[in-house]
Amino acid sequence: MTKESTQSYIKLQIFILFFTYANSQTQLLYDQEHETLMKIKNYFHNPFFLSHWTSSNSSHCSWPEIICKNDSITSLSMINTNITQTLPIFLCDLKNLTHIDFQLNYIPKEFPKSLYNCSKLEYLDLSMNFFVGKIPDDIDRLSNLRHLSLGGNNFSGDIPMSIGKLKKLKSLELYQCQFNGTISDEIGNLVDLETLKMFSNSMLPNTTKFPSSITKLKKLRVFHMYDSNLFGEIPETIGEMMDLEYLDLSGNFLSGKIPNGLFSLKNLSILYLYKNNLSGEIPEVVEASELTVFDLSMNNLTGKIPDDFGKLEKLNYFCLFMNQLSGEVPESIGRLPALTDFIVFQNNLSGTFSQDFGRYSKLETFQVASNSFTGNLPHNLCYHGKFVGLTAYDNSLSGELPKSLGSCSSLQYLRVENNEFSGNIPNGLWTSMNLSAIMLSENKFTGELPERLSRKLSTVAVSYNRFSGRIPDGVSSWKNVVKFNASHNFFNGSIPLNLTSLPQLTTLLLDHNQFTGSLPSDIISWKSLVTLNLSNNQLSGDIPDAICQLPALNILDLSENKISGQVPPQLAPLRLTNLNLSSNYLTGRIPSDFENLVYATSFLNNSGLCVDTLVLNLTLCNSSPKRRTSDSSKSLTMIIILVILASLTALLSILLMVRFYRKRKQDLKRSWKLTSFQRLSFTKSNIVSSMKENNIIGSGGFGAVYRVAVDGLGYVAVKKIWGSSRKLEQKLVDSFLAEVEILSNIRHNNIVKLMCCISSDDSLLLVYEYMENQSLDRWLHKKSQLLSSTVSGTVHHNNIIDWPKRLHIAIGAAQGLCYMHNDCSPPIVHRDVKTSNILLDSQFNAKVADFGLAKILIKPEELATMSAVAGTFGYIAPEYAQTIRVNEKIDVYSFGVVLLELTTGKEANHGDEYSSLAEWAWRHIQIGSNIEDLLDDDAAEPSNLEEMCSIFKLGVMCTSTLPASRPSMKEVLKILVNCKDPHANVEKVVSIYDAVPLLKNLKWEKQVEYSA
Repeated sequence: MTKESTQSYIKLQIFILFFTYANSQTQLLYDQEHETLMKIKNYFHNPFFLSHWTSSNSSHCSWPEIICKNDSITSLSMINTNITQTLPIFLCDLKNLTHIDFQLNYIPKEFPKSLYNCSKLEYLDLSMNFFVGKIPDDIDRLSNLRHLSLGGNNFSGDIPMSIGKLKKLKSLELYQCQFNGTISDEIGNLVDLETLKMFSNSMLPNTTKFPSSITKLKKLRVFHMYDSNLFGEIPETIGEMMDLEYLDLSGNFLSGKIPNGLFSLKNLSILYLYKNNLSGEIPEVVEASELTVFDLSMNNLTGKIPDDFGKLEKLNYFCLFMNQLSGEVPESIGRLPALTDFIVFQNNLSGTFSQDFGRYSKLETFQVASNSFTGNLPHNLCYHGKFVGLTAYDNSLSGELPKSLGSCSSLQYLRVENNEFSGNIPNGLWTSMNLSAIMLSENKFTGELPERLSRKLSTVAVSYNRFSGRIPDGVSSWKNVVKFNASHNFFNGSIPLNLTSLPQLTTLLLDHNQFTGSLPSDIISWKSLVTLNLSNNQLSGDIPDAICQLPALNILDLSENKISGQVPPQLAPLRLTNLNLSSNYLTGRIPSDFENLVYATSFLNNSGLCVDTLVLNLTLCNSSPKRRTSDSSKSLTMIIILVILASLTALLSILLMVRFYRKRKQDLKRSWKLTSFQRLSFTKSNIVSSMKENNIIGSGGFGAVYRVAVDGLGYVAVKKIWGSSRKLEQKLVDSFLAEVEILSNIRHNNIVKLMCCISSDDSLLLVYEYMENQSLDRWLHKKSQLLSSTVSGTVHHNNIIDWPKRLHIAIGAAQGLCYMHNDCSPPIVHRDVKTSNILLDSQFNAKVADFGLAKILIKPEELATMSAVAGTFGYIAPEYAQTIRVNEKIDVYSFGVVLLELTTGKEANHGDEYSSLAEWAWRHIQIGSNIEDLLDDDAAEPSNLEEMCSIFKLGVMCTSTLPASRPSMKEVLKILVNCKDPHANVEKVVSIYDAVPLLKNLKWEKQVEYSA
């Protein structure tokens, strides 16, 4: 062998040895890391989402939570996996970790300093968890960090100086925490920082000024610090941040003028300064030619809109609503090629519009309401076929509506109330395929109503115009109309029978017209009708009995007509909040239930009506001289009547006692089967024998609820359910019991405990834990003036609950729903969340109850006779009512209504005379009402006003028409738990995923208009 061959052989041997050693080391590292992963799995108690982590599975580098480099783990992610434990201290045994992401979990306690052992860590995301305490002063030990996200936690105290020592940071996220100290100036030392998110830190002291050191960050491109209690002025040095692309300082208390330097930033693309106290004029745009989104709404800005805005060729979102701007809109803005949204409502703007709006850009919304504009609307709003919405109400606009709107298939809403518009409605507008709301009231429009409407149209408001003719027979095709307001016009003829076939109708206003004929009698389809106003017409005939069968009717006005006959006694049980039958030809005795001052003006100017008492100040029924008798004859008559009544009472009592004992005997002999879900201290006979009428504490559509005393527990609540036939089919009972068994396995402090089920051939008994303070609605809406406490035996004469109790109840109910949505497998959707289904124990702890089990007993052939939608009017999400699609977001909608009830004291279907509570709240948000004026006086105190306002806003957000715009119950719960500061703000709910908040996004305004 030559020398060269020998050397080559030696090198080959060395290579083989080295390769073998390297492989052995790699295998050793792999085994160590795999062992650590198994320890992590065991530490988290073998959760279902890690079921694929097994020793026999393929390489752990292929698992979705893991990323490897050179066969070693460099990244570990467990996002939104319901982790409730602290992070394991041995996590950093994975020595090569550079990326850790545990966002959107429930990880508790303080910042885990064990992470300092991850010496190579570059990316750390612990956002949206339940961490508490301060950010450690030595966090700079993670010296290699390039991304740090701790947002959405309960961190408090200062933002420490040590943050400023993480010199390699490019992204820092400290949003939505409970910082209540100072912001360290050392943040200005992060010279490589490109993204800074510190929004929704509303517990910062109200002396917190804009952190001027941040303007030293010359590389900063994205800066979010909205809703963070900032005071003072925006420093002029902000104009030196030349790389800045995205700036959001909205929702603070910033004052003073807008710095001129802000508009010299050449890269600035998105600017949000809305909802501050900025004043003065808007500076001229100098070099900010990249602006695409510009929102200065809800400030105190004055002066004119600068002409230079017409030079911003990339500008698409232009928003200046709710300021004090004046003068005319520069014509050049109408020619901007990228403009999609022009929103300037509620200012002092005047003049006429450029007719170029919509011609040069794909315009989507044009919102100019509540100004002093005159002249015509632009003719080309829908020139490119993308136009979605027009709001121009409360101006002095005139002429006809643009004819192009008649062929605008993209149009969703149109509001032009309170102007001087005239002429006919453009052909095709009524039937525009996507139109959901058309509001034309208080103008001078003429013409007749069409035979057909857009299939999506839900709101039609044409009051105070000059429309005429009959309501067309084709009205039966208006299947999705919810509100129809045609009052104060010249409509005539009879009210067509086809109008009664609109199943979604909640509001019908036809007052002050020229209708004749009788009232329609076949109105069984009006199941949702809340308000009916037919006053000031020439209607005649009797009041049909069918009106008394409308389940949701709350307001009825038939005054100023020629209606005759008697007042139906069946009207009384409806408990109408507003009834007006004045100025008609009604005769006879007014039902005694109406003889109270609530109805003092309900029956005026009906000469043929009489009453038995003087409460209503009407003619007494026994006041005629012909009916007077002597005192002796009256006494004799009275004695005879009393004797007859006493005899009848005694006979009836005997019959009832016989029936009662027979029924009780039958109940005890009936074959009952008990299905227990836990150890019980009572028997089925204990329950059955105690179901007496005097033990009934409530009732519903499927049966009564009893309070039954049992040994060891005090009381239990027994809900009796019976089917729609005399005998329940076995397959229905089996289905019912299967569902009950699922619910019986739920164990949560905020869900009412189901103890057992007792069944017979024709009845089912559900036995629950007893809740001393009964349901939330009894306290909130004063349904009972006397609420008894079975624990103390006392009687409360004041059922008002203060705000701290209400917030405590809201948090408890949210915890129960959050558990159902996130921790149950499969998730459980309640479908009927409402205040009457939130029960309260002796300490006012809330428990979600009544999962609509009785609905299972409906036979398929009986579904046609009732709504297939489970739920209660006022709480039902729009998409559920229209499509019967079920997911967690319908519960979020219903819970949002509960939050509105807690803050306003109103009932879910009592927003005002024309709308539900959710719609009423949306409308007040839209017009910028002072929310404090909407709150419940019984709970509102100076110390909690702002907190109540925040929860009101959260309720509005939860009742968004679009399900995707609603937060999840997990997000709702986090906000409720964090709501401890008077400056807390709810818009943070939509910022969790780095999304643009709704208030600064077109969707909010569109949403409001759509809902209104």
